[in-house]
Amino acid sequence: MSLKKINTILAAAFILFILWFGTEYILSPETTAPGYGLPSWPSGDGDGFLVIKGIRDVVLALVLGILLVTGHRRALAWALLVEALAAYGDMTNVLVHHGSVATALGVHCLTATLMVVNGLLIMHETRKVAAAPATPAPQPA
Repeated sequence: MSLKKINTILAAAFILFILWFGTEYILSPETTAPGYGLPSWPSGDGDGFLVIKGIRDVVLALVLGILLVTGHRRALAWALLVEALAAYGDMTNVLVHHGSVATALGVHCLTATLMVVNGLLIMHETRKVAAAPATPAPQPA
């Protein structure tokens, strides 16, 4: 299996994973939220903030999906690298608010790190520069 195919499968898996849990936060934040890792959750109207996380995640997944489907692999690599910051931010949020270290590292940090690895693999794959022609193209007089 080629590196490009492996990278495509990994990127597609990330996209589907992000889309899935983003949708879960939108549809049922009260049941999805405990897996985030924070020690307590907002009550009353505070659940609306959980939906914001879901919307963010769905949008992040759609951006990656569009880049993958349209074949913009170098842009996909950059987007994976940048979007990993959201997962590292989630990890930091859980740790700063004295949440579950296991969830911070095992879910958020692992996801972010795998996104970075996948982004770097795609970046490496797209570094191949076309060879220059052996003879220069004729120039008009």
